[in-house]
Amino acid sequence: MKMDSNIVLSRVRSLLVMGVAFSCVAAAGQESVAKPDYVVARSVINIYHSASGDSDVVSQALYGSGVVSLEKKDDWIHIRTGDDYTGWVAAADVTAQQGDYAPAGKAVRVVQLSANIYREPSVTKHAPVLNLPWEARLEVLSTNVDKDGRWLQVKLVNGQTAYVEQGNVSANVPALTIDQTIQLARRFLGITYTWGGVSTYGYDCSGFTQMLVRQRGIIMPRDADVQANWSGVTPVERKDLQPGDLLFFGGSPAKITHTGMYIGNGEFIHDTTNTHPEVQISKLDDMPWTKLLVAARRVK
Repeated sequence: MKMDSNIVLSRVRSLLVMGVAFSCVAAAGQESVAKPDYVVARSVINIYHSASGDSDVVSQALYGSGVVSLEKKDDWIHIRTGDDYTGWVAAADVTAQQGDYAPAGKAVRVVQLSANIYREPSVTKHAPVLNLPWEARLEVLSTNVDKDGRWLQVKLVNGQTAYVEQGNVSANVPALTIDQTIQLARRFLGITYTWGGVSTYGYDCSGFTQMLVRQRGIIMPRDADVQANWSGVTPVERKDLQPGDLLFFGGSPAKITHTGMYIGNGEFIHDTTNTHPEVQISKLDDMPWTKLLVAARRVK
């Protein structure tokens, strides 16, 4: 059953007051561009350097995020994402925007490491139609699905109606403190390293730190070397490190190749291919990190 948008918004506000499935204010999820003309139509899509699946992956975009097209070539579209990253995506991975998908007041984002989306409000009758990662976006159609308030009815990017359990999503995610961000980071331990990755299906080092900083409501650039030179950070000496500071590693300050977040007690959390490719906690005094540390930054 579809509901009038004003009724949906009213119901969402009621849930905010009740504290059911929806939180208060303002951490940033993966942002959409202003006035997008396409929306990401698969759980996670690769963004390539050039219009070919044989070129290198430079980043990714998550389901439900709006992007803007810059150029089209055969079955490829050159896009810009909400964090001003550009690259090529397969045309089949995005859908032309028909009005705003998941606009303010109707949007929820996935707040578990992943969430199953079903064709009806049941986890047993059919296989999920989608599995979505942390931060993926959905548009709410109805919060009045079942008497227990377990389910939300949502609209998918392709216009299909589907259902998600309320415990998997939130309408607004509160901006986190540094301590809360570090607690959150530990939830991702063991998630695999994926070059170009920005999701719980696999992060790369800078995609992981960008995501963590985003939970504080701060939009940081995508790549490690750009993050180190970003105007939103200030240099920190190694002896003055505090939890939440960003660490940058490489051959020199001009050749940064890796990043992580300092969590205190001489340790940092990062997604790395070193020893075992996954999100892990390492000691800053251990090799090779103590030798490779070339810069530290504190987000302003």
